[in-house]
Amino acid sequence: MATHTAANLTSSETRVTECTEFPPNVHSPGLYSRNYTDSDDQLYTLPNLEIQMVLIFIITQAFYFVFRYFGVPRFTCQIITGIILSPTLLGHYEFYKNFLFNVNSQESLGLLSELGYGLFMFLIGVKMDLGMIKRTGKKGLYTGVACVVAPLVVTMAVQATLNAKMFSLTKHEQFELPFMTLLHSMTPFPVVACLLEELKILNSEIGRLGMSAALVSDIISVFLQLVGQIPRMGNETHDTRGMIKALAAAVGYIMVVIIIIRPVMLRIIRQTPENRPVKKGYVNMTIILVLLSGLLSHLYGQGFYFGPFIFGLAVPAGPPLGSAIEEKLNIFVSDVMLPIFVTTSAMRTNFWSLEHILTDSFAQINGILILVALVTKFIASLIVPLYCNMPFVDALSIAFILCCKGIVNLASYTDLRDSQTISESAFALAMTSVIVTATLMPILVNCLYDPSRKYAGYQRRNMMHLKPNSELRILACIHRSANMPALINLLDAACPSRDNPIAVHVLHLIELVGRASPLFISHQMQKKSTSSTSYSDNVILYFNHFVRENLGAVSLSIFTAISPPKYMHEDICTLALDKLCSLIVLPFHRRWSMDGSVESEDNSVRNLNCSVLERAPCSVGILVDHGHLGRSTSAVAPESSFSVAIIFLGGKDDREALSFAKRMANDSTISLTVIRLVATNSEACTDWDSVLDAEEMKGFRYNDVGEGFVIYLEEVVKDGPQTALVLRSMVDEYDLIIVGRRHMEQSQQTAGLSEWSEFPELGTVGDLLASPDINCRASILVVQQQRMMT
Repeated sequence: MATHTAANLTSSETRVTECTEFPPNVHSPGLYSRNYTDSDDQLYTLPNLEIQMVLIFIITQAFYFVFRYFGVPRFTCQIITGIILSPTLLGHYEFYKNFLFNVNSQESLGLLSELGYGLFMFLIGVKMDLGMIKRTGKKGLYTGVACVVAPLVVTMAVQATLNAKMFSLTKHEQFELPFMTLLHSMTPFPVVACLLEELKILNSEIGRLGMSAALVSDIISVFLQLVGQIPRMGNETHDTRGMIKALAAAVGYIMVVIIIIRPVMLRIIRQTPENRPVKKGYVNMTIILVLLSGLLSHLYGQGFYFGPFIFGLAVPAGPPLGSAIEEKLNIFVSDVMLPIFVTTSAMRTNFWSLEHILTDSFAQINGILILVALVTKFIASLIVPLYCNMPFVDALSIAFILCCKGIVNLASYTDLRDSQTISESAFALAMTSVIVTATLMPILVNCLYDPSRKYAGYQRRNMMHLKPNSELRILACIHRSANMPALINLLDAACPSRDNPIAVHVLHLIELVGRASPLFISHQMQKKSTSSTSYSDNVILYFNHFVRENLGAVSLSIFTAISPPKYMHEDICTLALDKLCSLIVLPFHRRWSMDGSVESEDNSVRNLNCSVLERAPCSVGILVDHGHLGRSTSAVAPESSFSVAIIFLGGKDDREALSFAKRMANDSTISLTVIRLVATNSEACTDWDSVLDAEEMKGFRYNDVGEGFVIYLEEVVKDGPQTALVLRSMVDEYDLIIVGRRHMEQSQQTAGLSEWSEFPELGTVGDLLASPDINCRASILVVQQQRMMT
């Protein structure tokens, strides 16, 4: 694969060879030290490079600032920037060609972009989890094979027909045409992964299917490209012996990576203590070997990208090594070097060359093959999911995703243009297909697919409407080990018994770092570990102990979700929907130390909680654990008394909280207190909500809800400040306080408090109890009833 040359950034033309000083002048002597009309000033490479980078970033950000509201991805804006700076527009002006983007300065910019793309391919290799192929279902496997094989076969047939009957091509063009057909037909994994991340549907059902299909398709494409590259080399050099040596060297390099490099990487991981970062020396040595692999790639004619990509596949995805490498390289490569690569590749495009397309048979046949491959890929990617009983809209979305072209297609077409395999007009057509699909496909998918619609609540899944003595299904989410004690106390307070069983589905949420695809593990179905890394071992031990203490009353299933924090709500809501849960319990994002100060605060967890509250297919509870301040950190012993209070103002959220508290009334070791706050000027029940509130409270008022000890208190308050005084006087008496969220509900009891609320996800009363003003030592459970669709 030919390497891009920076001298090809502008349209091909006859250039005059210039004598440059060596070593070249890097730094300018300054703005006022000499006359800048001197032509020698273009030799100061660093200021020129800085001007070029600033210009690229400013134009890209300006376009993205406007186009993002229409769903246009950042990649498209980078291509548009390149087209503006190309010979199509600004490249015609002498000042531009002689000063801003002169021939000598293009060398530095091109070198930087090439290095950036090589490191990007290495990171893609690091993030790719080839073990995902084993977990790919029939739907993903068949879709992945169909979306590359079907367009390849059809376009090959069309190409043979057109070549024989309509177009007269040279011998070299006829030889290159099958390789071009393969490029038009491929579905690169990096393109689909970047698109799904841009659309924020990486964790959705469509996202997982798209990733699986793209991985299968990419493996087939890479294999065919590797096999096809060797005959092309032989045709160019007419050296059969050299061609065989190059093939042997490429295969030998792959075997070295599999037999030597991969075991070494696994050994590094084994030597790294659990939950500790990998040694810096290992990371630095890995990066050095990556650059060396690019050098070796040149020796056997595969281009710079082949070596780093294969080497990246040898690095185990995820922590500790994969995540450490990504942390070192990702920001600079993805946000700085890669945009330069996309822009400089697009700068090679000269759309004025399309006026010669009528005399360019090779460009004409390529245009037809691009269209045929795109249509065939779309039909194949649509039919297979439909055959697997996928809804039509979802199948249409996956077809659009797999038809999208991106940075890998851009790099492949640019390589062919730089090696003069294709003409300027054929390259312009190929670039047109890239920018059209990269722009339209994300917009169409955004319009068609809404991952949250499957969570729409048409069926009641809450605690209030559960049948008596039916199983309560709870999805308990944890981020770290510190979340578990308070959660165990809450589950134990739910009074599990053979007559009132609970089903606990524990979801351990881990941030995705150093991987391209999210991972969801069911520890019940997992026969052996999917990798050398063990997940959630301490979680499994902790909750299994809880089940043993409640034999016959608690059923347990444990899952691990490794995904980006901004997509974790997809895992939570999907699992809650699949398991028909009535309650999701989420840990609060803030933790307190022993002296009452804030120990840690994670805003990504807070954003996750808000996303779940908006989309959840059932009721949601946010558990605020004050840690060492109260007794919530260590599980309460069975013989000790556990004091619970529920604050009731009225409304559906408070009634849902009351339904959960009813279960606690069956436990003689739990002291339950119901505190009803009544407004001073409250009237008789006049609306339906008030009637429902009175009906729910009837059993508590007469202590007729269970075998336990229940206290009913009624406090009359005139406004929010008096409510705060009442709560402050009694919060120290309890281990757990349950309240309804009552979001956006106004009442006399909370008047004047909402303006001071810091965390709206807790509601007015929940936020008051969690604030330092109250100094509450108890854990707090804030309950929101399932939001029903109307």
